[in-house]
Amino acid sequence: MSLTKSEGNQVQPLERDDEGYLIDPLEWNENVAIDFAKLESIELTDIHWIAINFMRQYYAEHQVAPDVRHVMKHLSTKSTVSSRNQIFELFPYGYVKQACKIAGMKRPRGWSTG
Repeated sequence: MSLTKSEGNQVQPLERDDEGYLIDPLEWNENVAIDFAKLESIELTDIHWIAINFMRQYYAEHQVAPDVRHVMKHLSTKSTVSSRNQIFELFPYGYVKQACKIAGMKRPRGWSTG
């Protein structure tokens, strides 16, 4: 699987940092999310997309990835499951390692990978 973008008639690999996060979050699209999710062995469900789309909207407004608390609060208003651990059920290896990467965020500085 190759995370790529099209430029004219050429297909170029997406630029990623040493940990695999996008260098430019504006290069993200839904196909990139699907490819990242496959790399993480996650099959994206409707609730995953609610979290991802919220993260993208938050990023567009604030130019920073939302804190996990904001995503959990948003999910609690959109989901019938109201578990504090829901984000970790969706992204079992952590919010930063999986959710931020799949949503096309830069790796948040100063955050642990949990």
